[in-house]
Amino acid sequence: MTINRDISAEQRAREEDLVQRVLRSFDTCEDARLGEIMRSLVTHLHTFVREVRLTEAEWTEAIEFLTAVGHITDDKRQEFILLSDVLGASMQTITINNEAYGDATEATVFGPFFVEGSPRIDNGGDLSFGAEGRPCWVEGTVRDTDGKPVPGARIEVWEADDDGFYDVQYDDDRTAARAHLFTDEDGGYRFWAITPTPYPIPHDGPVGKMLQAVGRSPMRASHLHFMVTAPGARRLVTHIFVRGDELLHSDTVFGVKDSLVKDFVQRLAGTPTPDGRPVDRDWTRVKFDMVLAPEEAS
Repeated sequence: MTINRDISAEQRAREEDLVQRVLRSFDTCEDARLGEIMRSLVTHLHTFVREVRLTEAEWTEAIEFLTAVGHITDDKRQEFILLSDVLGASMQTITINNEAYGDATEATVFGPFFVEGSPRIDNGGDLSFGAEGRPCWVEGTVRDTDGKPVPGARIEVWEADDDGFYDVQYDDDRTAARAHLFTDEDGGYRFWAITPTPYPIPHDGPVGKMLQAVGRSPMRASHLHFMVTAPGARRLVTHIFVRGDELLHSDTVFGVKDSLVKDFVQRLAGTPTPDGRPVDRDWTRVKFDMVLAPEEAS
């Protein structure tokens, strides 16, 4: 801990005494894990407060900020997740809980826009459901770290439309640009989506004001969300990103990983599609093979 050298020994002793008294308050906690978390939280929180010499006015402003984050949060907007994302806490938690295992696909942030109960599509189906955007054919396989295909794996997919909005950000209760499907007996999957484009995270609230205050952009690199589950496998939450996107190195939630950057190959209108579907405009094609770690690697 770095403390201003001008602080007297008596002042340091008073501050340290307070830290120790707070830590001792958890001695009667019967949940060992909870006690560990709370003691570590207090230690680091007090270290921060003492290191920056937090003023009472700054403390009040922080409380007001967190209060505003709570007020804007509802069943469609989770500002606390957004705050966790832009501070890198979400990505760090994911990194810790998805340790490297063989060639298992890397995980990344969940994001605030996943919705339970998405419609099911068959392999080769279209999850856009009318969302605006350039068509994109997505295909790949799901296998385990031994190289065996994983049939029947559930794949949830969701993304923003061409205007940078998820369906839940509209007021008309639409369901679009999200669905789930299952891998076939060979572990394969395929579907039509829309080509990802960059978009800003919601920045009309307290998190957006914080980003503006520190000179950070709210923009996310173009991406497509995946969540894959299968019996005996560790759940995979990940994205794929568009190679060549200028925002790959400044994604505001720190979600980009090199292994998840893929080639979205451009195709001209009229080019034959993999499933024979006629497409009268330019479209793209991407391949994403996923590898699931075993459940015990969680």
